[in-house]
Amino acid sequence: MAIIETKDLTFRYEDADSDALCGVTLSIEEGSFTAILGHNGSGKSTFAKHLNAILLPSGGKVYVGGVDTADESRLFDVRKTAGMVFQNPDNQIVATVVEEDVAFACENMGLPQEEIRKRVDECLAAVGMSEYARHAPHLLSGGQKQRVAIAGVLAMRPRCIVMDEPTAMLDPSGRAEVIRAVQQLNRETGMTVILITHHMEEAALADRVIVMKQGKVALDGTPKQVFSQVDRLRELSLAAPQTVQLVHALDPAGTVLSPEALSVEECVGQLMKYLEA
Repeated sequence: MAIIETKDLTFRYEDADSDALCGVTLSIEEGSFTAILGHNGSGKSTFAKHLNAILLPSGGKVYVGGVDTADESRLFDVRKTAGMVFQNPDNQIVATVVEEDVAFACENMGLPQEEIRKRVDECLAAVGMSEYARHAPHLLSGGQKQRVAIAGVLAMRPRCIVMDEPTAMLDPSGRAEVIRAVQQLNRETGMTVILITHHMEEAALADRVIVMKQGKVALDGTPKQVFSQVDRLRELSLAAPQTVQLVHALDPAGTVLSPEALSVEECVGQLMKYLEA
């Protein structure tokens, strides 16, 4: 069952000379983990903002949980279904204590205090931040702040979480923290995850990878299907994961080695095969 559907989605920013999105038609299944890639200006962040009704289509339709995002009377339903996490966690943190920040959206929803307490505790535990509940957010690391921001969105109990380059401002350790939390949410709760990212290694962990260029879908498939197309990715100004690049460099025609070696273990297996050939 699809939780997100776009039909001929078109969008143009005011005073722009061309469309940022050009007839994008996609369906994203509930419970899936989808990564969206593309160089700057490809339209991936513009697409993400349509899934939470931050932007509304210039043409076509977007349905979130079956609700048309252009229906102003259903805006709350759309945003309750698809929560949004942005690149800079400082832009989403509004309180001076971690647990108060996570509770903020619930308070705005008018939930009883007992329910808010329950959700705050559950969501901080889900992202591994329970021990920091009484800490000041500004004293946390970048990865910890982003996990608090994710907890704040989770407290609204969305069916889908849309993450617009949430690790772009983080160091490798912080990126790993956030991605582990996201994977755990997807695996253990079945929450739909849509991850906009520049990092191939993050995208390789998804069930599905969509590559965008100039507002259109250029590639769509499993990580192995997409990343094995090394030359096509170069045409799109993207690089495959290093493991895939190495295997491709050794055997560009793919006559001996499989170009689908995403993990280090798969790469080692292919290298052993190469040495034995």
